[in-house]
Amino acid sequence: MISRIHGLLKARKISCLELVAKYLNKIENLNNPLNAYVNLTADFAIESAKNVDKKIASGEDFGLVCGVPMTLKDNISTKDLETTCCSRMLKGYRPIYDASVWERLRLCGSVLLGKANMDEFAMGSSCETSCFGGAKNPHNHDYVAGGSSGGVASAVGAGIAAFGLGSDTGGSIRQPASFCGLVGLKPTYGAVSRHGLVAYASSLDQIGPITVGARDAAIVYDEIAFKDEQDSTCVGKKCSAVAHLDDEVCGLKIGIASQYFESVDSDVERLINDALEVYRRMGIEIVEVSLPSIAHALPVYYIIACAEASSNLGRYDGIRYGPRAWEYEDIHEMICKTRSQGFGEEVKRRILLGTYVLSSGYYDAYYKKAQLLRGSIIEGFDRAFEKCDAILAPTVPTTAFKNGAATLDPVKTYQTDVCTVPVNIAGLPAVSVPCGFDSKGLPVGMQLIGPKFSEARLLCLAYHFERLTERCFFKHVDGGVDLDEI
Repeated sequence: MISRIHGLLKARKISCLELVAKYLNKIENLNNPLNAYVNLTADFAIESAKNVDKKIASGEDFGLVCGVPMTLKDNISTKDLETTCCSRMLKGYRPIYDASVWERLRLCGSVLLGKANMDEFAMGSSCETSCFGGAKNPHNHDYVAGGSSGGVASAVGAGIAAFGLGSDTGGSIRQPASFCGLVGLKPTYGAVSRHGLVAYASSLDQIGPITVGARDAAIVYDEIAFKDEQDSTCVGKKCSAVAHLDDEVCGLKIGIASQYFESVDSDVERLINDALEVYRRMGIEIVEVSLPSIAHALPVYYIIACAEASSNLGRYDGIRYGPRAWEYEDIHEMICKTRSQGFGEEVKRRILLGTYVLSSGYYDAYYKKAQLLRGSIIEGFDRAFEKCDAILAPTVPTTAFKNGAATLDPVKTYQTDVCTVPVNIAGLPAVSVPCGFDSKGLPVGMQLIGPKFSEARLLCLAYHFERLTERCFFKHVDGGVDLDEI
């Protein structure tokens, strides 16, 4: 997609302004049922497109992402453009600076169409905790787009954005990518700057791309993975992912851990096994590995994530951030009322859980134990990667669930994160790749997991899979921008 747009702009078959107009027109037609965008930045996009056209007309060289229409999850800061995290608490908030990843893309000439829907403060697996209502799955509007980066996946899957950036704390890029039949890359912790990302759980959060294919994911990753002095944990990428897409994969080893296949739907398991056969035909050896420690990953994740969330969200008190409650007798009541009125139910649930596990008398029993188990999960992956170059697993045990299902049983929704959270706990890279459709016609994603800073190899494996299967697992949704018409 990105390379095709670049080629069209370079050959001057279409101007950037014309291209952006096409996307804005499609958004006007499709966004009402999808609810993918919560803030359309049309004027900003048109002005950006004019600047790109001036650059092209002057004969300047321009990069692959220059002039490409894209979207950002609404927890990625954009200077002077509303950034709400889809919460009543931040309605009307306009940051005074750009997130580092958006600043890089903006300077490269990428065109921001708008901010995308998400679960409130990235807390959810369906996008339905958003104060704007949830984003819909472009393949079937009766089903969720996934969360928390549901709006990005919905927009890219529907063809009303060429690519988007989301954030992944426990699977929030990979799960919606799987549900919407897209490629979603969760980079190594520290490969991409978190500066300007509104924090959920600081030791787990990571920004990454959602795209229609592995090459696009590699292109975007190469742009946003750089050492950033604004984020002390950020060291950037080790090598270019695009440069290694065509590397030889014959002789590599892919590991399979039985622990990832417990409680997986039969359609998902069948399609994962089919994908393994594709890799065998490439000359890749499939080996068994054991990851018993990931059985503890889900409780470890929710203890650590909620503990960090309770700390990070303490700033929303009506004094530093957030609209202040009007009627109160003292500052304690003001803060209580502000948070009660501003936060949604899921956010309050996680804050309460986090505060509980950090409280006196429970810290050792829960939080400290979770951190010790985190170490055992990291060690388990280290041992597994002594036997293989990557691990293949389902991205999610199921395909997308129906609208409203997540609100009926929050605990059941948490369990859909069982395959994705171990990666965040260990700080590893992982990419979700479409590998087929279930009996309802909904996309299924497989997940490739690698050692730290192995994004180039993972995207190479994803790219080879796409080429051998002729990308038959990407289904274009009718109604979006069709480059074949240009």
